[in-house]
Amino acid sequence: MAIKRPTPSQLRAVADDLGFTLTDADVQSYLALMEGSLGAYDAVDAMPDYLPQVTYPRTPGYRPEGDENPHNAWYVKTTVKGAPGGKLAGKRIALKDNVCLAGVPMMNGASTLEGYVPDVDATIVTRILDAGGAILGKAHCEYFCFSGGSHTSAAGPVQNPRKPGYSAGGSSSGSAALVAAGEVDMAIGGDQGGSIRIPSAYCGIYGMKPTHGLVPYTGIMPIELTLDHTGPMTATVRDNALLLEVIAGADGLDPRQYAPQVAPYTQALGQGVDGLRIGVVTEGFGHPNSEPDVDARVRGAAAMLGKMGAKVTEVALPMHRLGPAIWTPIALEGATELMMKGNGLGTNWRGLFVTSLLDAHAAWRHRADELSDTLKLSMFLGHYAIKHYRGHYYAKAQNLSRKLRAAYDAALAEHDLLLMPTLPLKATPLPPAHAPRELVIQRAFEMIANTAPFDATGHPAMSVPCGQTDGRPIGMMLIGKHWDESTIYRAAQAFEVAGDWRQM
Repeated sequence: MAIKRPTPSQLRAVADDLGFTLTDADVQSYLALMEGSLGAYDAVDAMPDYLPQVTYPRTPGYRPEGDENPHNAWYVKTTVKGAPGGKLAGKRIALKDNVCLAGVPMMNGASTLEGYVPDVDATIVTRILDAGGAILGKAHCEYFCFSGGSHTSAAGPVQNPRKPGYSAGGSSSGSAALVAAGEVDMAIGGDQGGSIRIPSAYCGIYGMKPTHGLVPYTGIMPIELTLDHTGPMTATVRDNALLLEVIAGADGLDPRQYAPQVAPYTQALGQGVDGLRIGVVTEGFGHPNSEPDVDARVRGAAAMLGKMGAKVTEVALPMHRLGPAIWTPIALEGATELMMKGNGLGTNWRGLFVTSLLDAHAAWRHRADELSDTLKLSMFLGHYAIKHYRGHYYAKAQNLSRKLRAAYDAALAEHDLLLMPTLPLKATPLPPAHAPRELVIQRAFEMIANTAPFDATGHPAMSVPCGQTDGRPIGMMLIGKHWDESTIYRAAQAFEVAGDWRQM
């Protein structure tokens, strides 16, 4: 099948977009010269796409309502059974709805993508099923994942199961809510600014953002290649380590993976914290919006680790406070270019391109007014900076992210782990219907001061519940060296078994 040839008016429009001026003779000349290359497009169009085979049977499932979806956490319920045995045999797992599960609808929280059905399984889906896990469906997430609250999905807000009427956190909102409610044992989340750790902290579960590139992002809708992380969200540390064991490692299709170093993470459990050097980062506390009980509970948790045998000391890390500023141009400009203007996949990388997702997502341009206010604001800023500053600040922020990483690495050379509150505050009330835009935006981004920097630097970081006030959980964040998730799990599990965090 031949692709459509450009008309003279279409070529003129393309030239205008690029700043060129063409005469009538130029138009005819270029149209003729294009013909050879267009023949190559014809040849590519005639070939079948080269996609991984889908091996496990499944049905499209259904959208649960009412009592079957009390927290509005499910998008689709289905059951995809994996191998008869394996590490995940008997485990119930939910996928964040930015993860491709072939034959099952996916909307990534966005009205503009609703109706899309993937034709591939993400690498992590295949790995989960090969390990014997059962995927029970897709969990709601925020509108194209651009919110740390749980109020921007086109399907409505996700309720915190521990405190209805309050945020479950985002953008992996449904994943956290389903784990906290006990409807699944494990869930997959995604994290570009804190979107695994934020809902884990708000909902009182364990959420690991692994080292950048440890887990393949293949078959998951990207936001920004250098910030994209996916990882496990679970009710226990053991399940978290177990799921990471299954999904970690190179797949040969993800350019984010630079020779990832995997480990048998469950073997780190039960070793205790005796002798571990833990640095309590001064600048992780006392943010302008920090709640005193959050800071106090996290410091109490650090002291508890000290009583258990860890060597806990205060460490000053002034550059941590600059982390969110460094992250911002990368997130806003990068997401605008890749996720939106690049139709969700962009160019200049090798790997698996889910072309059906690209085609479906490209339609957002015709329905742009439907996008969430959080995404609109991010796109306005990102496009403005690209248009008027040539991408200068994206580039400079990427350079500065290396300096930020070096600052954390220097502290980690003296400590095995760093420790701080996951978030400066507890879960906040969900904005009411028709809330002012200012409140919607505030509730989406107010909590990222401690989480976003580690997306820019790629360090592994985990939220561990360490207390609650008024039924709202508080999270402690443990940060490790690149590829050293094992030490994080060692400390997290020792703290977990030391007492019930709900009583702390």
